[in-house]
Amino acid sequence: MTVTAAEALVRQLESYGVDHVFGVCGHTNIAFLDALGRSEIRFVIARHEQAAAHAADGYARMTGKPGVLLVHVGPGMTNAVTGVATAALDSVPLVTIAGDIPSYYYGRHPHQEVNLHADADQTSIYRPFVKRAWAVHRVEDLARFTERAFWTATSGRPGAVLLNVPMDLFSRQVSEDSATAYPAVGLSPAPALPPEDARRIAEALVTAERPLIYVGGGLREDPGRAALLELAEHLDIPVAHSLMAKGTVEDRHPLVMGMTGFWGLDVTNKYTLDADVVLALATRFAETDSSSWSADHTWRFPPGRLIQIDIDPAEIGRNYPVEIGAVADVGLAVRAIADAALALRPEGTDRPGLRETIRTERRQLFTGSRERGRSTDFPLRPERILTDLREALPADAVLVTDVGWNKNGVAQCYELPPGGRFITPGGMSTMGFGPAAAVGVQLAAPERVVVALVGDGGMSAQLPAVPMAVEQGLPVIFLVMNNRAHGTIADLQAASFGASFGCEFRDQDGNPYSPDFAAYGRACGADGYLVEEPTDLAAALREAVHRRRPAVLDVPMVNEPVPTPGHWNIKDIYRGAFDLPTTR
Repeated sequence: MTVTAAEALVRQLESYGVDHVFGVCGHTNIAFLDALGRSEIRFVIARHEQAAAHAADGYARMTGKPGVLLVHVGPGMTNAVTGVATAALDSVPLVTIAGDIPSYYYGRHPHQEVNLHADADQTSIYRPFVKRAWAVHRVEDLARFTERAFWTATSGRPGAVLLNVPMDLFSRQVSEDSATAYPAVGLSPAPALPPEDARRIAEALVTAERPLIYVGGGLREDPGRAALLELAEHLDIPVAHSLMAKGTVEDRHPLVMGMTGFWGLDVTNKYTLDADVVLALATRFAETDSSSWSADHTWRFPPGRLIQIDIDPAEIGRNYPVEIGAVADVGLAVRAIADAALALRPEGTDRPGLRETIRTERRQLFTGSRERGRSTDFPLRPERILTDLREALPADAVLVTDVGWNKNGVAQCYELPPGGRFITPGGMSTMGFGPAAAVGVQLAAPERVVVALVGDGGMSAQLPAVPMAVEQGLPVIFLVMNNRAHGTIADLQAASFGASFGCEFRDQDGNPYSPDFAAYGRACGADGYLVEEPTDLAAALREAVHRRRPAVLDVPMVNEPVPTPGHWNIKDIYRGAFDLPTTR
């Protein structure tokens, strides 16, 4: 018995537990779509490939399962580049299936082929950021490559992969058995931290005077998070985190110092400078989290001693010299270190005044933000928007942010409830991520309130997300913080050069301009709310939460810079200073 390769591929995806595929149709992938239409897998159609990629990304972040993206040859594939790269740099498992030109037309420049050079092909476009790209040349290889793609996307450090399939292969006949010939590889044991290494690390923490645990975005599973808390509480060690790790330990915990780096807090950046032992878990020490790696502002190694644990060996020592580096699953590693610390010091450690110092600083941060958020100014101050959000949303709401105030301000001063979730684009800091990613998140968690917290620039970049939410019947709340500008960059340019040319939206007469996003929402079939006075936002949020329908809230906002206690050397560059970092 034979079936088409497209039918076999769909059955293989079903056997892997795939229940959603996100994408856009094209003449190179409709044979696959035809087979998909006869399966139980739900196809989520998008109006733009970047929107489809972000939605698949959001779905993967929320479920922990690989997102699956379907794109067309040429412009379809290139439209998705930003979305796939965003997932890749944030270590999100994403499998992209791309249709390609017929296999027998390579190099002849058929319709939409990406090839101006004899040795070029469209897989080359993705190679710089995917974990691996498979170009299928024989239909017999499709099932084996598909299994490898899913294994690679989810094993080790998760990430994005590409499966490139010439369109004629989808229609070729293969054995019916090929759909089950390559079952998904069962979970293999994650690399653990050897007991002797766990003891060495525990000894360093136990004997340190100013130890610190620094958490990155790779510590995602609950067992590892529980072990982290046990270790921190037993040895009374403060916890700092990167942007991507907000929510790993709840904001209200008395040992959480908060975020480091450019948008970090003074108390956190000061403590990191003088920490004598730092246990860094699943973090790449990104530039903004590390104040451009300047030893004057955030991290200082040496004299501080760095212990770095990561699943990816390439991250060990990439930005700072390490005393102990370990390639291991961070959840297993922190459990082993906690057990070793309990054995070494059963009575625990008390650091007088530490928790009270953290509590005072954090209280001032959150209380100050709430107080500023009670302003009745209009357009609204950004912290007024965050205050109304805190009061209107249920504790387990999911905030999916774009870039600007909605990312950096939220990470800095929004007190995330214990049951809440914060999802943001870290590595690429992609404008336009929030709207479509929220659609994927809502598909993954239909019972929760999901808010896409975006600027007007980000919303304009991904307008297709609204009709996608309407078509799928998803009650995403799109809250547009509308300052009629690319606000963060406008602030940066004004501070550095005295003007914000090319960063603000204006009409032909020079007046601030914005589309009516609420009207756009209504035109798409969603609810639309235009906030026209300070009290409108809270009322609109409560109604949107209650109605459980797609909703667009257009919220006029002043352009107010996010406080930046740390350092980012782009400001030095603007002044003509080109000092190299003081660490390697």
